[in-house]
Amino acid sequence: MAGSSSPQIRNICVFGGSSPGKEKEFLESANHLGQVLAERKIHLVYGGGSLGLMGGVSIATFLGGSQVLGVVPKALAKEDLLGKTIGEELQVSTMSERLNTMFKHADAFIALLGGLGTLEEIFHISSWAQLHIHYKPIGLLNVNGFYDKLLSFLDQAVEQEFLTSSARQIIISAATAEQLIDQLQSFIPMIDPSMSRIHWSTEESCKKLRLDLSLRL
Repeated sequence: MAGSSSPQIRNICVFGGSSPGKEKEFLESANHLGQVLAERKIHLVYGGGSLGLMGGVSIATFLGGSQVLGVVPKALAKEDLLGKTIGEELQVSTMSERLNTMFKHADAFIALLGGLGTLEEIFHISSWAQLHIHYKPIGLLNVNGFYDKLLSFLDQAVEQEFLTSSARQIIISAATAEQLIDQLQSFIPMIDPSMSRIHWSTEESCKKLRLDLSLRL
């Protein structure tokens, strides 16, 4: 069963690597995403700093005229491990609080290329969507087929009955920023009947968002 389409997206949270990666197209894609966000008057929420892909997308968004909010754990800010945050910086105490804060400020989520941190963030947000804690759209910017094998893994998880077909549709992907944002805007969540019986109160949802659990669903 399908729900209603997503409301107007005003703020997008972008996850991605603090490294520029090996191929020049990786950083170019981050810069272009920031330009597209600004052109569409969409504001950016990100993990702070000015390094790698995160620096690229934040600088381009800021220079294009959109607002930028960087959410940084105090421990990382103290050691200056991420570089100077572009735009407004909000410091938090823990990594879990960082993700929760970014979640609350975002209408949708995009994962640029990245490593363990990027994957943890996008799957954490996706697991909350699977539990129907939220219905915000989630997408992978699949530059040069970077996420092809990950997407194949998710398809195999469906085939082997570890993931439902409705849960598989939570994560969408596209090769360009324009295509991905269009898909996020038109995204219609699939309602899983087994999960729709769960009623998350505001208090329960906040408690859930404070938990840093690895869900085996």
